Amino acid sequence: MGLHVGIIMDGNGRWAQARGLMRTQGHLEGLKAAKQVVKTAASGMGIDFLTLYVFSTENWKRTAEEVGFIMGLVRQYLKAEFAFASENHIRVRHAGDLSRLPPDVAGDIADVCRDTESFAGMQVILALNYGGRDEIVRAVNKALASASASVSGKEIKINETIIAGHLDNPDIPDPDLIIRTAGEYRTSNFLLWEAAYAEYYISDKLWPDWTGADLVEAIESFQKRERRFGGVNSASCEAGVSL
Repeated sequence: MGLHVGIIMDGNGRWAQARGLMRTQGHLEGLKAAKQVVKTAASGMGIDFLTLYVFSTENWKRTAEEVGFIMGLVRQYLKAEFAFASENHIRVRHAGDLSRLPPDVAGDIADVCRDTESFAGMQVILALNYGGRDEIVRAVNKALASASASVSGKEIKINETIIAGHLDNPDIPDPDLIIRTAGEYRTSNFLLWEAAYAEYYISDKLWPDWTGADLVEAIESFQKRERRFGGVNSASCEAGVSL
């Protein structure tokens, strides 16, 4: 199976402010960057899953004007890129809580997810009204509700397997690589459960400046790393080195 790459697309507002523009212009340019990166990812790079952090559960704190503009861009993206998704057999999926989104946005997301469900190419997961903590809480509540419905009068025990099975997209493998732009080093509540052993790649570039070439560079950096998943490599064991 190919790679799962997640991207925290940061720096739209700073990009616009540095140029004396409104923050909304930065989001517009960020959308253009997202289109380029998706097209590069779909060009045979070995990426099977691409999760884009579009709008977090904390982003509602922004002004109504900025939030409304972002929601409009989401609808624009879904409609404008459907032909590309269809031609390249890209399946679009969603992560997050749809219930808090405007009905028209939630409806468009549901439509494109349904219309691309049978596509067997790369899967693009839009993390929209998404928060890692929120996802875990919702997963636990779903697990408890499911257990309560099937087990009566018995103690309910929750384990990792049960929680993982009730996440937003339990069939999608954990991310291999998380990319963060704009030089920030925090996780920002993104895929907290799934990214337990993900590698991170930090880019100083603001998201609107990103191109497909930057994605290629990130993947090349990732491919040079040795992933141990909490273990040690054989060379280190032989040398008596504890990592």
